[in-house]
Amino acid sequence: MAANEDFTKIMKDMMGAFPIDVTSFQEGFKTNASLSDKMSKVAISAAEKSSEISSKWTKETLAKVSDITGAKDEPADYSKAFTDFASAQAELAAENMAAFAEVAKTVQMETVELMLAAGKDMGEDVTAAAKKATDEVTKATKKVTTPGK
Repeated sequence: MAANEDFTKIMKDMMGAFPIDVTSFQEGFKTNASLSDKMSKVAISAAEKSSEISSKWTKETLAKVSDITGAKDEPADYSKAFTDFASAQAELAAENMAAFAEVAKTVQMETVELMLAAGKDMGEDVTAAAKKATDEVTKATKKVTTPGK
């Protein structure tokens, strides 16, 4: 019967022959985790602001609804109450949509700033890793090509 080959030892030997500096991976992970943290804060802040706008809009609408649901003395008063309600809702909608747009604009600006900063950080990480790898390859090449060392 044929014996099974132990590939674990073969893989360890092969990986040992190609040493990898994991610090660049660790720095990349840290940069990515930091970006994710900052992006989460932007998203949560936007959700909080949007929730506040929605809550305020709902409260104001409900306050106006009580004006149209109350008993009126004259039939024309119902028409006027409804017209006033519709007008107030149009104003509220315009105000609140502008507030939502402001939140969206803020999120967009903060996101762009974060992405630019992250791109710069990642570029610096890649440059540092490439320089380090070049230095290591140069040293290894000199060792191999210089006799007696």
